[in-house]
Amino acid sequence: EEIQRETTYPDGKVEKVLKNGCHLIFFPNGTWKKVGSDGKTVTITFFNGDVKQIMPDQTVIYYYADAKTTHTTYTDGLEVLQFSNGQIEKHYPDGKKEITFPDQTIKSLFTDGQEESIFPDGTIVRVQRDGTKTIEFNNGQRELHTPQFKRREYPDGTVKTVYMNGQQETKYVSGRVRIKDKDGNIIMDTKL
Repeated sequence: EEIQRETTYPDGKVEKVLKNGCHLIFFPNGTWKKVGSDGKTVTITFFNGDVKQIMPDQTVIYYYADAKTTHTTYTDGLEVLQFSNGQIEKHYPDGKKEITFPDQTIKSLFTDGQEESIFPDGTIVRVQRDGTKTIEFNNGQRELHTPQFKRREYPDGTVKTVYMNGQQETKYVSGRVRIKDKDGNIIMDTKL
């Protein structure tokens, strides 16, 4: 673009005003700033390669050159971080966080301490504040993990529980109950 006016300041800063209305300001340390002709779009390119853009709607996009990471802050408070490995984090104004990993697993961290992860195969893992974990598999099976036991529920209604002492209990839809000790020995079986 054609330069309309150029000013050099005592501190070494140089300002160039272009005919299209853009302002370019060059700082002695290598940082430079471009103010768009609208007066609202601002791009600052820092000496270390970082770039900060302020959009007309006041959205701020900051690119960290060394980490190859982009941090976008929207006016509604949403912050989005995009990492070079493909991971994306969304930080919502209410405190909720959502992380999309490179393998497309999505993990949500809620403000009440609960977590939910959705894996590419459709498996969903939910963790409550007390550490209780529920796993829903894409084949219809469900698992519940508590400090006292792990329980798997099968689509046919069968429920198998393994207690922390190693004892196993299997309840079948037919009403049959089989209990094994920690070594796998059957200690009760109500065959109907």
